[in-house]
Amino acid sequence: MPLTVRVVAPDKTVWDSTAEEVILPSTTGQLGILPGHAPLLSALDVGVMRVRAGKDWTTIALMGGFAEVEADEVTILVNGAERGDGIDRETARTAYSEAEAKLNQVRSSGSRQEQIQAERNLRRARARFQAAGGMVQV
Repeated sequence: MPLTVRVVAPDKTVWDSTAEEVILPSTTGQLGILPGHAPLLSALDVGVMRVRAGKDWTTIALMGGFAEVEADEVTILVNGAERGDGIDRETARTAYSEAEAKLNQVRSSGSRQEQIQAERNLRRARARFQAAGGMVQV
């Protein structure tokens, strides 16, 4: 029996279909969900979710939120989400490079608040670039 997976952001439903497997970016590391998984509630980090429907994998950039697993239903409520196939890879690469440069700049001359914001922007840009199929060295 497949999983029923829903990814809901404030402005849209990003995914609402069945899947055989889900990999989530939880705040404690990657979390794999298969049919028959025990009930679970987990906080999600900014990162890339992977969904396997049939033989195909779909990536979705998540901007933090929560996931609930119960009775083969996975409900994911997030602050923002974007499917990888809807992200232009070159635009995402440019945004990632700019966010990385901005973080390096504020580390040397910015306030702590500016550094925190730059780190948050870099994590979001990294998730979008990875969801679009880009490779990032950590």
